[in-house]
Amino acid sequence: MPGIAAPLIAWYRGNARDLPWRRPGFGAWGTLVSEFMLQQTPVARVIPHLEAWLGRWPTPADLAAAGPAEAVTQWANLGYPRRALWLHRAAVEIRDRHGGIVPRDVHALLALTGIGDYTARAVAVFAYGDRHPVVDTNTRRVLARVVDGAAQPGPPGKADLARMAAELPADIDEAAIVNAAAMELGAIVCTARAPRCDVCPLAAQCAWRAAGYPASEDRRRRQAKYEGSDRQARGAVLKVLRDAAPAGVRLDDVVPDWPDAGQRDRAIDSLIADGLAEADGGALFLPR
Repeated sequence: MPGIAAPLIAWYRGNARDLPWRRPGFGAWGTLVSEFMLQQTPVARVIPHLEAWLGRWPTPADLAAAGPAEAVTQWANLGYPRRALWLHRAAVEIRDRHGGIVPRDVHALLALTGIGDYTARAVAVFAYGDRHPVVDTNTRRVLARVVDGAAQPGPPGKADLARMAAELPADIDEAAIVNAAAMELGAIVCTARAPRCDVCPLAAQCAWRAAGYPASEDRRRRQAKYEGSDRQARGAVLKVLRDAAPAGVRLDDVVPDWPDAGQRDRAIDSLIADGLAEADGGALFLPR
């Protein structure tokens, strides 16, 4: 099978979305923040939060000098608020271990709080121009369809990095484009539920298309319904704490009208366990 690099590069140059983190001079810190925010969150929701965050804390040292409660408050309704705590801790580590400069080395990036294989390589590639495979959910779906002939990828694993590495050109700049293009193709063309094969640059070499689009087991983890969930209860408690910050809220006044008092109490306990809230003297606070 011919490689995917050349058609992806040509397609990306004419079709890539204009996103803040793709603009020249965006910087490693901006890239890192954007990658934290983009985890399980749509691009359209991230952009205004990203701009506000970088406007308030343009460097890791700026965020490190703030308290974790400020980070959680600024995160607002972006979802999965532990990411705000992890990003704050990573900023402190960057300040203390790396002189306030986001490290370039993948192993150094992996040693920071909240950073995994994808984020570490994304920063090294997109901020610093190094050559590494970068694999997200969209990339895995593109490879599954084009190379394996499967409708959906299997569970993520270390082998994904090796598979993507085999598709990267030797040229560093082109390798970065292929990484970005595979993700972009999966995000806007080779989508999970409604792929647009008529405009796909890889249609001619797609094994899934050639096989007649056979169905395959979808092993993606389904997200539980939000309405009435523990996640919704946690969000309601956090909103009360953000609105009251830096002051705390008496425990009896934390969403007292929540329809399931047991669920509310579980939400409070889980937030304390995650470091997103602190109980002191009968009151609840954001982390101090």
